[in-house]
Amino acid sequence: MADSGGQCRVLGDIHPVDPAAPPITYEVNLPANWNGRALQMGGGGYDGTLVTGLGSYALQPDGQPTPLQQGFVTLGSDGGHEGAGFDSSFGLNDEALANYGTQSIKKTHDVAMALMKTAFKRSPQRFYFVGFSQGGHEAINAAGLYPKDYDGVVAGTPSYNVTMMHAGIGGVYAKALYANGGAGWLDPAKTKLLVNAVYSTCDGLDGVKDGVIANTRGCLDTFDVTSLRCPGGADTGDTCLSDAQIGATNDIASTHNLGFPIAGNSLVPAAPIYYGATYGVFTLGTVKQPSVPASGKEAFQYAVYNALVTNIVTRNPAYDPMTFNALDWSARLQEVAKQLDSTNVDLSAFAKKGGKMLLTTGLADDGISPENTTAFYQRQVSTFGQRTLNGFMKYYTMPGFSHGFGAFNARYDALPTLMNWVEKGKAPNHLTMVDANAATAGRTRPLCEYPQWVKYTGGDVNKASSFTCTSTN
Repeated sequence: MADSGGQCRVLGDIHPVDPAAPPITYEVNLPANWNGRALQMGGGGYDGTLVTGLGSYALQPDGQPTPLQQGFVTLGSDGGHEGAGFDSSFGLNDEALANYGTQSIKKTHDVAMALMKTAFKRSPQRFYFVGFSQGGHEAINAAGLYPKDYDGVVAGTPSYNVTMMHAGIGGVYAKALYANGGAGWLDPAKTKLLVNAVYSTCDGLDGVKDGVIANTRGCLDTFDVTSLRCPGGADTGDTCLSDAQIGATNDIASTHNLGFPIAGNSLVPAAPIYYGATYGVFTLGTVKQPSVPASGKEAFQYAVYNALVTNIVTRNPAYDPMTFNALDWSARLQEVAKQLDSTNVDLSAFAKKGGKMLLTTGLADDGISPENTTAFYQRQVSTFGQRTLNGFMKYYTMPGFSHGFGAFNARYDALPTLMNWVEKGKAPNHLTMVDANAATAGRTRPLCEYPQWVKYTGGDVNKASSFTCTSTN
């Protein structure tokens, strides 16, 4: 269909081989003012909603023209199924699971290529991918699995290891919070108590008290959760934490060894509960014990654990996740990870062809831990060496930013930065992020390349020029 602006919107289905599998629904938007480039946009969560490509790309600053308005062919899909949130029922079908894991990216790309050749009589000069969360995972897959198809990708807080995160991290949360009758569970008041204590201790460690914790390593060195211990260690109310609750938060804040590797990695990353996570959106839940099936009132991390364990791993929708033992299901977890995880993805062909990747994470992200993204980056350092890696990947951390929201609701010029690097050879330098929160809209901070962090050095606290990227505490 054509709209009043001259664009042609093509919506369709890619039919499955298995008649029991759902189709991949896609949209490709062909602009009248085509700039010779294509931009594929990634989804979120377990996908299940059509990414139309009509709006802004992930973390694009407010007020800018959309990519389609700028002349990009834009495209997206529903990942190969329909469903809200973390509805994992599609995982009962092999083809639907494969489409979600990797194949819908390639199939949607190829449809768009065919449509561009038909409409414009030529292929795009450049093909980009921008995504956040699951979309960031899809960006990594685009670069690693289909390097011939993409020139540059933006991977924001990628859920590149869905199986490990949901089985490993979710399992840690479930056991920490709900074992022993829920002795370790923190109700909303206790969660707020902990978060307020962390911010009271750490907000000023970066040189300014602004509701943003930038010096996260300094925070880990300074904050002591035992300062909140109830007298005698028993649970005496919402003004303190019991020994069991302190044990639970320590578990959540620690790296764990799963006991066997999933897609080449056995380490479950720590969560930022002691250096900036607020658990205000991805909450620790409002019930002391989970229900079977889940009620929706449990901790967010338990919810994703439940989604993976039931419909994807055991393929028993009635399975009780609290009885799940990962070691007993290690073979099946490995099989699922082959479909869903990009932990050990090979980026060498992407790098060799001149592809570029921007990788980011929020340092206050309680949906996908920043430690998880850092672990991915460090594996690339080990594989390529720092100098070679710097030639095609840049990793930036965003203080105060969680999973699409936060005390500093970060936005930055990802697409023009990526294009300058790919098309002009101009590597990113001195990037700036802008806050999209209504109360603090327009304040800026430097976007620091890992392992540097943002330190206030004097001047207007709302301007990036008053801050410096530093590696020292």
